[in-house]
Amino acid sequence: MHDITNTSKRLNESLHLPVLVIIEPLLLPRTCILHVLRRELDELEILDMASVQGLDCTSARDVRLVMLSIANKPIGDPSVEDDLAFVAECCPNAATVVLSNHDDEPTVQAAMQRGVRGFLSTSLPIEIAIAGLRLVLVGGAYRPLPVAGMNRIPDFEPPDARGLAPAYLMNEGARVAIDRSVTDLTPREQQVLAELELGLPNKLIAAKLGLSESTVKMHIQHIMRKCAAHNRTEAVLRWRGRLPAPSRDHDPGAALMPET
Repeated sequence: MHDITNTSKRLNESLHLPVLVIIEPLLLPRTCILHVLRRELDELEILDMASVQGLDCTSARDVRLVMLSIANKPIGDPSVEDDLAFVAECCPNAATVVLSNHDDEPTVQAAMQRGVRGFLSTSLPIEIAIAGLRLVLVGGAYRPLPVAGMNRIPDFEPPDARGLAPAYLMNEGARVAIDRSVTDLTPREQQVLAELELGLPNKLIAAKLGLSESTVKMHIQHIMRKCAAHNRTEAVLRWRGRLPAPSRDHDPGAALMPET
């Protein structure tokens, strides 16, 4: 009886959790993704489906993100267009992330232009994919960096229909204030910040930029102080113009130590 009560309690609690939906036709990759996300994003209920038609049963749930696998299909494929439209209709307040076997720039741009909030390639390391999903969940946008030496990713404004929290919407005056704070970053700090946007941990940032981990931590601490951010995600969002500018009485010294 005790086990039955506990099981019933867990099921009842899960009904009140925000939901992330995985849509992947193939059972094996869908199951693998499901297990990883349940381990890494335990604050969410993770549902898996073979097709977008399964979204019909989520109308009463708080769906925050839908990850749609398109495999080798081009983003302009009619079936992909139909699936994206169906997701938007069934889950108007959810962000959409596309999982693709391709990561070329035209495909990524085409996806983002269709209102997709995240673009994940199947060639990504799992820790970067998880970081990208977390960024989308807090109102940001994730996509691979363009190859041709660009150190900034084009800014994608969150559509009102996505139902993002007001904290992530801002006016033009706030944007100017944030952009001015970024100009105070040194070239090296801007490099580190670009890697943070990819969701890389300190160890990988250090290896990629040829720095020690302690130096990377120092740069991240400086970035958070200059952006008046309390953590790495907030620093990235301020840089991307997702959060309002800090108030004048904000204490930059109150920024937390960088995460490892």
